[in-house]
Amino acid sequence: QVKLVESGGGLVQVGGSLRLSCVASGRTLGVDGVGWFRQAPGKEREFVAAISRTGDSIYAEDSEKGRFTISRDNAKNTVYLQMNNMKPEDTGVYYCNAHPGTIYTLRDERGSFGTWGQGTQVTVSS
Repeated sequence: QVKLVESGGGLVQVGGSLRLSCVASGRTLGVDGVGWFRQAPGKEREFVAAISRTGDSIYAEDSEKGRFTISRDNAKNTVYLQMNNMKPEDTGVYYCNAHPGTIYTLRDERGSFGTWGQGTQVTVSS
């Protein structure tokens, strides 16, 4: 079983930056795609970005592709989400998901059949 622990959230002003980390432990050999999801207050959890074991990445929207960067350090079993030029709509709880399938499966299935972390709160103030 894989265990995920997110960190790096906090309060940031508009235009600021944060870097989230997701550390995996346990049975990580079966993990391929790792993704980030965001759940804003009163909304459903939505896909943000995902990265494969080999470093291929996808993003939810063009705007996030330009501001967010997902990266991965396999030696440290850690996936990062660098968020720059942050906006109020980036506010929410960010969850990490480790999936045995591809990053496209992870995105299309909204993280189903994957393992979730406990989440980290991100708040962008205007």
